[in-house]
Order: sequence, then structure tokens, then C-alpha cells
Amino acid sequence: MTSQAPTRAYRRLSVEERRSQLLDAALSLFAVRAPEDISLDDVAEAAGVSRPLVYRYFPGGKQQLYEAALRSAAEELEHCFAEPPDGPLSRRLSNALDRYLAFVDQHDAGFSALLQGGSVVETSRTTAIVDGVRRAAAEHILSHLAVEEPGNRLRMTVRMWITAVEAASLIWLDEEKEPPLDELRDWLVEQFVACLVATAARDEQTAAVVRAALTLESADGPMGSLARRVLPVVSDAAHLL
Repeated sequence: MTSQAPTRAYRRLSVEERRSQLLDAALSLFAVRAPEDISLDDVAEAAGVSRPLVYRYFPGGKQQLYEAALRSAAEELEHCFAEPPDGPLSRRLSNALDRYLAFVDQHDAGFSALLQGGSVVETSRTTAIVDGVRRAAAEHILSHLAVEEPGNRLRMTVRMWITAVEAASLIWLDEEKEPPLDELRDWLVEQFVACLVATAARDEQTAAVVRAALTLESADGPMGSLARRVLPVVSDAAHLL
């Protein structure tokens, strides 16, 4: 009597599980290669399935798969700025940027393709998805500032900073991921404070936001450190007062 090798247990994935599997495979590829350099065969191989199966879940082909993967990445990016409204603003921004920059670090080339555009699969829909991330991030930041009805200057300042974060992230990737992530994070927090202070000089609403935010900061925290480093730099400009 001959013994038979045990048969591997096989579990059929649900529709959502299979779709998630394919999206994860696509995102893993978009993390290291530009979308136009990836085929459905590549996605099928990464997921360990057949090309017809990929088409069954994404009958629109590569374009539909790319947009679905983009939405999945966008949802993750949007959640990066969600932070409990407790404690100093600098700490909340630091926590949000830690998650955002970790995503940038993990997805690398895919992040560049996401924000820089120029891909053969870019459409008005993909552009809208990316813009939605920026708007969601702006709303999160405004909520951290406890502002329900921001004026034009404050809203523009927040959106300008988000654009600066994106640009810095792309430059960081281009500069072989230098400086270290924690240094980049702290620098971006300081940039945000600097932008707020500059706007506060022209806008009373922003000035009130800055005053309220600074009351929660400590002398030994990031803002105290920033003040001690900046004051000597501007002290020589006393003749301008």
C-alpha cells in the first residue's frame, strides 16, 4: 500500500479578497516602477494568478487597475494627516509627517509617478484622485488649527505648504533620500510654522491661530528650539524696525 503526499489545503478567495490581492500586487509594482512600464502580465505574475483572472476583476484593463490602485494609495495618504486633536501642533504635524514620509519611502518610484504625472495612463480621473488627496490633507491641517471657516490667506498658506511637502518629498527621493527622514520631518514642521508666521503678519485670523498654537508649545519642544535658532539670525536686522 503506497502513501500519498498530503494535498495542500486550498481556500477560494472572496471577491473582495481577490481584488485586494490584485491591488496589493499592483501597488508593489508601482512602488518600484513607473505605471507605463508595468503590464497586466506583470501584475498577474506578482499576484501568482493568470492574466485572464486579472481581466475578470478589472475588465477595463490596465487603466482601470491603475486607477483602482491609485485610489487605494490615495486613501492611505489621506489618512496620514488624521491625528487626534490633542497636544502641541508641532507634535501632531510630526506624527502625520512620519506616516506620510514613510509612505513616500516605501513607494518610492510609485510616489513620484503618482505626483509628477506624465504617465501614459494619466487621465482627468487620475488627476482628480491626486488633487483629492491634497484637499483632504488641507482639511485635516485646518482641523488641527481648529479653524472651521478659514479665510483665503490661511487656506492658501496651508495648501502652499502641502505643495511644498510634496515637492520636498520628490526632491528627497531624487537626492538619494537625504537628509535622514527625521531631519526632513522636523524641517517641514518648521517650514509650516514659518509660513504661518509670515501670513500672520498680514492676516488677523492666522495671527490668532499662531497665538493659540504657540500657547501649547513648550520651551524644550520643536518650536522653542526653532525660536532659539532663528532669533540670532534675525537679530542683526534690528535696524529695520
